[in-house]
Amino acid sequence: MSAVAAPAVERRPRSPRSHHPASRALDRARIIDELAALRAACDDDGAFRREAVAILQSALDKGREGARRALEAGGKGRACAETLSAVEDDLLRVALELAARWLAPASGGARPTVVAVGGYGRGMLAPGSDIDLLFLMPDKPAPAAEKVVEALLYVLWDLKQKVGHATRTVDECLKQARADMTIRTTLIEARLVSGDETLFETLQTRFDREIVARTAPEFVAAKLAEREERVRRAGASRYLVEPNVKEGKGGLRDLNTLFWITKYVYRVRNPHDLIAAGVFSPREFALFRRCEEFLWSVRCRLHFLAGRAEERLSFDVQRPIARQLGYSTRAGQADVERFMKHYFLVAKDVGDLTAIVCAALEERQTKPVPVFDRFIGKIRRRPRAIADAEDFKVETERVDVVRPDAFERDPVNLIRLFWVAERSNLPIHPNAARLVTQSLKRIDARLREDPEANRLFLEILTSRHAPETALRRMNEAGVLGRFIPDFGRVVGMMQFSMYHHYTVDEHLIRAVGVLNAIEGGRLKAEVPLSSEFIHKISHRTELYLAVFLHDIAKGRPTDHSKTGADVARKLCPRLGLTPANTERVAKLIEHHLVMSNMAQGRDLSDPRTAEALAAIMQTQEQLKLMLILTVADIRAVGPGVWNGWKGQLLRTLYWETEVVLGGGHSAVNRDARVQAAQETLRRALPGWSDPEFDAYAQRHYPAYWLKVEPERQVAHAALLYAMAADLRSLATEVTTDCFRGVTAVTVVAPDHPRLLSGIAGACAAAGANIVDAQIFTTTDGLALDTIFVSRAFEREEDELRRAQRIAKNIERTLRGEVRLDEIAPARESRDLRRGAFAIEPEVTIDNTISRRYTVVEVSGLDRPGLLRDLTGSLSKLNLNIGSAHIVTFGEKAVDAFYVTDLTGQKINSPAKQAAIKRRLLADFGVER
Repeated sequence: MSAVAAPAVERRPRSPRSHHPASRALDRARIIDELAALRAACDDDGAFRREAVAILQSALDKGREGARRALEAGGKGRACAETLSAVEDDLLRVALELAARWLAPASGGARPTVVAVGGYGRGMLAPGSDIDLLFLMPDKPAPAAEKVVEALLYVLWDLKQKVGHATRTVDECLKQARADMTIRTTLIEARLVSGDETLFETLQTRFDREIVARTAPEFVAAKLAEREERVRRAGASRYLVEPNVKEGKGGLRDLNTLFWITKYVYRVRNPHDLIAAGVFSPREFALFRRCEEFLWSVRCRLHFLAGRAEERLSFDVQRPIARQLGYSTRAGQADVERFMKHYFLVAKDVGDLTAIVCAALEERQTKPVPVFDRFIGKIRRRPRAIADAEDFKVETERVDVVRPDAFERDPVNLIRLFWVAERSNLPIHPNAARLVTQSLKRIDARLREDPEANRLFLEILTSRHAPETALRRMNEAGVLGRFIPDFGRVVGMMQFSMYHHYTVDEHLIRAVGVLNAIEGGRLKAEVPLSSEFIHKISHRTELYLAVFLHDIAKGRPTDHSKTGADVARKLCPRLGLTPANTERVAKLIEHHLVMSNMAQGRDLSDPRTAEALAAIMQTQEQLKLMLILTVADIRAVGPGVWNGWKGQLLRTLYWETEVVLGGGHSAVNRDARVQAAQETLRRALPGWSDPEFDAYAQRHYPAYWLKVEPERQVAHAALLYAMAADLRSLATEVTTDCFRGVTAVTVVAPDHPRLLSGIAGACAAAGANIVDAQIFTTTDGLALDTIFVSRAFEREEDELRRAQRIAKNIERTLRGEVRLDEIAPARESRDLRRGAFAIEPEVTIDNTISRRYTVVEVSGLDRPGLLRDLTGSLSKLNLNIGSAHIVTFGEKAVDAFYVTDLTGQKINSPAKQAAIKRRLLADFGVER
């Protein structure tokens, strides 16, 4: 129903005395009688006050506990919030009686008018919410009433309540509201708790007439801008795997904002009145209520579990809440993953409701016109036709439908709308977006097989403009999941892992965005090789499809890489690909993790590594495609996951493998790359003589030059030069990396079999958690190891002091000044989220990966001190560690050790291999 044609609504509805007229949360009469008896029996004012507060605390605890038990027994979230609000109402009335009659007796019974505002004014409280109060005074307030307010506040503070309060007259309220949008917002939801109803009605009437009736466009603009800033602070995506239930995109605050805006514009008091106002259809309002109910249910449980006002749905509470809500594990998805998928679908529904409200406001002409229209004097541009899409028009610089039956007449328009918007670089009009959500049932098997629809979709996906934006719009509207049903299965699907920052669908869309940025040259400095190769490949469309589909089979009981390849084999012919190109896409998806795993977990100087990757890739074109796909995948995981070191590892692996695929010849062979790295370092050391530099360059094996980034090579050169000048054989150096959230500790010491174990043990004793390591040996027998530990402090100077303590600990340990078991371990920092994960530890031993070494790969739940224990166990087994590759995927550690026995031989004995497995599994607490 159009907002213009909506029936008249009551302009100034009378506020009820209580939001809970049918309920009495606390037995106020009994409590007051108990207080009166206490006062009669107690002459000591201090003792009376303490006992009175204890009586109120007991009543409050019982009321809150009753709400919690009802919720955990299957109760509704709204009911819990309303019960807690009713408990607070009754507590306030009793506390007011206590203050007026006994704590401030000189007041003569004078009492303020107590008004609940803000969230409390809605008559809904989460367990840890603040209590926002307005003490409304007449124009000439009696000093006695102010003393009652003071006494009341002290009682509330004694009850450890978080109270936000203000004492104002009606005129003062209106003056403040004119100047402050936040106060205006709190007054929208003002509710009388106790006191002068006539005074409260005066405030309501004047606020409506003098402010609300005159400032609707201003309020709407401010609230929408405030929402954008809030969402930006909380994380722009609504698909963060640890979302903020209150402040995040698609959370409760978004629903509150919608209601504030509509109450302000349409001046309704009850959300149900939004149907009569034409904002929501009955079905849309039912969706509003379902979203609100779900989010309140989650938020109340979250507060009860945390014991405080915690709004972030972190990993450690997700599973308990999922189980409280009755989710179970089935169809290959854990209970927690099914719960979180529901959460994200609700967050998406909140986004749909936001679009609906914006459309209604625009039709009412309350929502400001777009910024670019204001630049031409707020003159609305006349709609203009679109030549090759006659069912659409451009209105106020947004794409809209010409007629409301556009999707009914031609369902292909459900895809064409997004194609037009992407091609034109224009947003979609809210009216068209709302019509799309109402027409989703028209996306059926017939449309999915339509050649034109598939052609348009492929053009959207492979666009050189903004495919990420277009795909996200399609996903938000529900179109993408219906048009590509396999994609629909991962919409809102979270990966219960600290490594992944987004849901699967959001990750895939972001990966396409990264690929587009690489192609557009926007990431040249960070990924130079991919930025170069993407313009040399012959299968651009296949690359975009592989990136879009690489995780599409997540959440199934089978290997998602292989199952995803099967999905591609069915989908690509529908999109017009030939059998050969379809198979190319499938192969990329099937092996999309291989290059990343090899780069981070294998010795890149070992020829077998490149040979293994070459056997999978088979052609240099496929290797280039895989490199670019891998980069896009890692960069789309989340902030801080990609870094220069991973880029260097991937480039090194690429060049090593290219040599193999080229039959021993490469466009840039190994020797040339080593020489180029040395020349780069030479230019960065202008104060060195040529003989000095040549001697220094000979100290490093080729693997060093291929693996270490130039900035760290410069630091290493300075450190080794200083050591030689001072005749030292042991030195440490520390640097911080704010972007990655790690601190690097470089150690130079004489190499020996137990060196890494000693370093790891010293780090653990200092409370440092190792997350990565680079390990090298110089030609003159020095170990050059860089250990990366988790950052502990935000301030740079604090973190540097901590890192220097860690380095000092390492030096003392390696000099033999202390034994590790003599160092008092620092209290290990605990990440409570890690306790939410259970990872079965695994140990694999492989003699085929390397010609010289046995590779021992260990995976399991990461923890502080894990590397110390693993390397210590290997040392005690008389194994020599040639290289170590430490990778952390969130809560999961995957460590690979290249080892030999003390004679330099591989570990071939089955008995010895079994002993290694038993010892390393014991480090995870597994006895076998």
